[in-house]
Amino acid sequence: MWRALLLVFLVGCAEPEAQPVRLATTTSTANSGLVDHLLTAFTEETGIRVKPMVVGTGRALAAGQNGDADILLVHARPLEDAFLAEGHASERRDVMYNDFVIAGPPSDPAGIRGFERTLYPLLKIRDTGSLFVSRGDRSGTHHRERALWKDAGIEPEGLEGYTEVGGGMAACLIYADEKKGYVLTDRGTYLAVRKRKPFDLEILVEGHPTLRNPYGLLLVDPERHPGGNAAGARRLMDWLTSERGQALIGAFRVDGETLFHPNARP
Repeated sequence: MWRALLLVFLVGCAEPEAQPVRLATTTSTANSGLVDHLLTAFTEETGIRVKPMVVGTGRALAAGQNGDADILLVHARPLEDAFLAEGHASERRDVMYNDFVIAGPPSDPAGIRGFERTLYPLLKIRDTGSLFVSRGDRSGTHHRERALWKDAGIEPEGLEGYTEVGGGMAACLIYADEKKGYVLTDRGTYLAVRKRKPFDLEILVEGHPTLRNPYGLLLVDPERHPGGNAAGARRLMDWLTSERGQALIGAFRVDGETLFHPNARP
């Protein structure tokens, strides 16, 4: 009898297992395999569990605003700055960057192969009436695509070949491959999807500074949303921007190619 009572007492006194950190992150970090690569190491080293929510940047920011996430890993700097300025986040840090490319069919009907700047390729896609596949989902990639069209002075909705899929990057790549269209994609997802499901799309435009794609970490303000795991989210942010986390980001490769470059500042 006394043993049973002692067991009940010990169980009652034991600390409940901490809830997992809720990380809202983008399809580019998940499709490439980077998120699993990092979170597995983080949990092994700290014992803190992380529950990723894989969505576009727009939905990740909405999750943070609604208190459905503790920390965000996103890539749309103007939206991140607005999120921080509006008080939804208590802190933002640079963590890494990768790059966008424009992929298209090997036949390249618009003749954009080899350009670095995006202005001329977008003008040629417009002038030839070629198919351009857009995510159309308010993601960071969609946000950058809209900015590139704006820089070229083009309103894409009026173009004959402009098509919005309203889905993730993998779906856009597969659709563009089937329809022989052009698409703006991050390099990591392009390589990861091609490895899983080989396609004919080739990288045609790359290398310009306008295609650089920085990622930021945002801590959701715990005073606005006290029900989350703010302490665990802080540990994750510190770890990802530490020497250890940055080294793991830089060491991650797909088909021998480095996809993400660490850029956290001390």
